[in-house]
Amino acid sequence: MAQKLENMFRDEAVMVVSAGKGGAGCTSFHREKYVNMGGPDGGDGGNGGDVVLLADRQENSLFRITRNHHARAEDGQPGGGNHRSGRCGASLVVIVPVGTQVFDFERGNLLADLAEDGARLVVAAGGKGGRGNARFASATQQAPQHHEKGTPGEVRKLRLELKLVADIGLLGLPNAGKSTLLRCLTAARPRVADYPFTTLDPSLGILDVGEGDRNLVLADIPGLIEGASTGKGLGDQFLRHIERTRVLLHLVDCATTADTEPLEAYEVIRQELEAYGLGLAERPTLVVATKIEDQEGEQRAAEFFQQLGVEGLCISAPTGRGLGALRQQLLALVDENSQN
Repeated sequence: MAQKLENMFRDEAVMVVSAGKGGAGCTSFHREKYVNMGGPDGGDGGNGGDVVLLADRQENSLFRITRNHHARAEDGQPGGGNHRSGRCGASLVVIVPVGTQVFDFERGNLLADLAEDGARLVVAAGGKGGRGNARFASATQQAPQHHEKGTPGEVRKLRLELKLVADIGLLGLPNAGKSTLLRCLTAARPRVADYPFTTLDPSLGILDVGEGDRNLVLADIPGLIEGASTGKGLGDQFLRHIERTRVLLHLVDCATTADTEPLEAYEVIRQELEAYGLGLAERPTLVVATKIEDQEGEQRAAEFFQQLGVEGLCISAPTGRGLGALRQQLLALVDENSQN
């Protein structure tokens, strides 16, 4: 059960970050045999540790943060005699997925968009260590009796929102064949079954296009339904994950067993993209007819593409039909829009 929980997907999280406080300075005077009236030698306190968010492509969910929502860095240590400075507190690095947006919870303003692997953000700065009494010695004050306390570290509440970063976003009504296609094209293993909303979480997969180390990242977005952009079903929770994709792969079930006519299924998704806004409906899109495994399916797909007025692509993920051509068309479409 524990392993299953670790794999749960979360694309929103709230966390409290507490930087370490600075260590206090020290009041001390030099003591040594045969040395009279030694001067002040109190050292400074160490700085408190920062709390840092680090974007890592190996992380794909905010689930770990939802389970441990309070991140606290180490405090700085106090200074000592003989001019010994206190040790600085260790910073705490919190790993988040690439594509994480960081908002101030109280004000709601965006602090940073960690859209690249390795992007870092200090979300809470550690407190400064206090000065020891040696720092206050002067010609007129040769034996200062005081030191500074360290300053407290920053404490703030954050809201994190994940928007997946992928080259290609897979779209389609529930049971359009997105998860099955992702399994065939990549090593991703989303759940596949014959019922609506099989995909409860977005899944990422790496597509090897056969050109050296070149590959494409595909995101399987949970099945949308009519009204998803206004909060119906699951789709409104995940439409944000196609905002960063370069191109869209729109799958339409053209099998005779499909519950919805191909053109109607296509238009439902298009309407939701337009209602959601942010230019998603204008994103370069490749429309593909899925589950083409018999003559009836061939005929339905031909009629569908004729209605759209495009030369479409027919595939069958289980049999492998059209998958090679699909890879090539996806690569060409991504390259064509690589500067967008």
